[in-house]
This record gives sequence, C-alpha cells and structure tokens, in this order.
Amino acid sequence: MGADTAAAQLAALTADRVDHRFKGLPPDAAGQTVGELAAEHRNLFTDGFTTPVLALSAERLTHNLELMETYAARHGLAFAPHGKTSMAPQLFWKQIEHGAWGITLAVPHQVRVAREFGIDRIFLANELVDAAALRWIAAELAADPDFRFICYVDSVRGVELMDAALRGTSRPVDVVVELAAGEGARTGVRREAECAAVADAVAATRTLRLVGVAGYEGEVPQADPERVHAWLHRLTALAADFDKAGRFAGLDEIVVSAGGSAWFDAVADVFADIPELSLPVLKLLRSGAYVSHDDGHYRKITPFTRIPEEGALHPAFRLWSQVVSRPSPDQAFTNAGKRDAAYDLDLPFAQVVRRDGAERPATGITVTGLSDQHAWLGTSSEADLQVGDWVGMGLSHPCTSFDKWQLIPVVEADGTVVDYVRTFF
Repeated sequence: MGADTAAAQLAALTADRVDHRFKGLPPDAAGQTVGELAAEHRNLFTDGFTTPVLALSAERLTHNLELMETYAARHGLAFAPHGKTSMAPQLFWKQIEHGAWGITLAVPHQVRVAREFGIDRIFLANELVDAAALRWIAAELAADPDFRFICYVDSVRGVELMDAALRGTSRPVDVVVELAAGEGARTGVRREAECAAVADAVAATRTLRLVGVAGYEGEVPQADPERVHAWLHRLTALAADFDKAGRFAGLDEIVVSAGGSAWFDAVADVFADIPELSLPVLKLLRSGAYVSHDDGHYRKITPFTRIPEEGALHPAFRLWSQVVSRPSPDQAFTNAGKRDAAYDLDLPFAQVVRRDGAERPATGITVTGLSDQHAWLGTSSEADLQVGDWVGMGLSHPCTSFDKWQLIPVVEADGTVVDYVRTFF
C-alpha cells in the first residue's frame, strides 16, 4: 500500500459528485465533481455558498502543520498525530508530508479508513479485543509487509482475548503496555507490578509482541506541571525496568509514547531525559488537535502559552451563519446550531460580521445558546446587526467540529476556496 494507494484514493475523492450530501456548498454546483468545483476557485462569500458553512483557513492550516513539524524535530520526537481529530485522509497525508511518523487512531473503523488511504504506520491508542477487528488487522499485516501496527494492552484478560482471536495468524501484533495516568483515571494498568503481569502474559503468546510502553498524560488527575512530569517519569522508568528485565530482546527499537494536545511540552521535557536503553527509543508524540486548533478549549490549554518562544498555533476554523431573526434589541438568531457547531466544551464565539462585502468585529454580540438549527445571540447596544448579516464564529474542540461536516471548504484569507477536505466519521 502506501503512497501509490493514497494517491489513487485521494484522486477518487476529487471525482465524487457534489450533491445534497454536503452542507453549505453552492446549489448550482450540483453534479460537478469536487475537483471541478475546487478548480473554479469560487469565493466563499459571493459565489453561491449557502449558510451555515464551515470554513478551514488555508494559511492557518499550513502554519499549524509546519509549526508542529518543527517542534517535534527540534525536540527529537517522532510524531503520530491523532487522526480521530479530523478523520480526514487528506490531512493525514499532509501531516505525514510534514514529517509525521504515522497516524494515531482510536477504534477499528478509523484504522480501516486510514488503511483504505494507504497509511502504513498506525498507532491504535486503545486496547483492541474485538475478534473480528483483530482478524482483519492480522489479514492486513499478512498481506502487507510494510504495514506497522501498534496497539495498547492494559489487562491480562485483554491479552488472553487478543491471543484467542489471533491464533494461527502469520505475524504477531505489536503491543505496548498502557500505564494508567493515576487511580480513577481512564484506561490503563494502575500499578507497575500489574504492568509486569500484563507483559508476562504477552510474552506467553506467539500472537503478540511487546514493543514498548505508552499512556496519556492528559488524564492525570488534577493535572498540573508537577503531577504530569511525575507521571511521565513513571512511564519512562517503566520502559527502563522492562528493558533491564530483557523484555525487548530481539527488537530494533523500543516504543515510548505519550502526548495529547495539552501537555506535549512536558512530554518533550521528560522524553529528552530517557536514560540510555539497550536499543534505540522511538519517542512517539500523539497530539492531534493542533491541525485546526480552536478558539476556546485548546487556545486556553495549549503548551505554547507556557513556551511562547516556540511559536503559537492559530485557530483555523470559522463557522459562517446568517442572521434570520432579530426579534428584539437584545436578541438575534442565526441559522447554525448543534447540528453544525461543536458545543461539548464551549459555545461558539461570535467574531466578525459581514454585510455588503465589508467585515467588522462582532462587537456587542455573544452566543448565549444553541438549538438544533439556531444560534441564540445576545446583543448589547453596541451591536450593529441586521437580518441577512453573516456572522463568523470561532469554535471550541476540533474533534467535534470536524465530525459535523463531510466536506469542508479550505479558504484563503480573501475568501477564495482552494480545496475541499472530506471527513469519514
């Protein structure tokens, strides 16, 4: 598989026909291929796009890709960004073109999407005990010697289920023991002694191969720099203990992986000090939300607020909706709601207003709530807002922004649409 498969499958996306499946696209484009529509370089504001419509900034997307490529290289980190954020194979390949080792995913369906588009290195940040999915993974490994797949194990029972499903397969599945982020945290083995028992269970099989350790520091209870650093030191010490015990004999490298979008600076700090082990260490960072960043949750928690000298991510999403009701001086409604905007972490943020081709700040306008198909706006005496105006909103939480849109226009600063990103949720 790989690049040739990716090129063919990505080309097939451009051959798809524009129709009723895709929100916000110009009705007069129906029947055109996505590639034909992209080649027209229409303007988002004047060439027939309907509201609501989600736009992804071309310039900011490129900036974010380049920034994390530079950051990972500067800190000696391999990078497998979490693909569940976008579920967009076009963006997976842009991330790989910008230095990513591979793509992280969370569930078997996502792996199937990535494989369909030629992704050869996949880190599944989950224990996989579904027998049908495991047999499919085994078939992919058997058919493609270049396919590298790694997933979590976090229990002896899980290892037993994996082994039973994989009996008779030709290549072992590579696994890493997941160390939990603490008592009461999410998944993972709670204590190091239990990690050893899971590793022993793996060693007793012929279907699994232990290649390292991993975890997710974003689940550290009451996370702060001290607690996150302490947990990451536990993770790297576990790798060293496993290595000393000879658990990685016969490998080419040892995998040590962590890294969400809130604490990758701590990961870089601690991984830089991993003691010398018997084999080279693949220090695998998995941050995913960076690709679009956001105007809410991740803007507040990004490590770049702590390390401004390293750069800054730029929020790349803007949701455009139109004022359809202005029933009182202190209230207005636009035609975008829960079906269109992420709302699980924060409500959208009114940023700009467009009228007659002119754009100005959304002064005095606040999103106060969402219905299924309406945004509720509170308007102060400063707000200049009329029915028909376009309101541009920033969003919080990239993962639940991407998953509401199947085809997203990529837009340059002047409104020119230069591409379309297809998602598969």
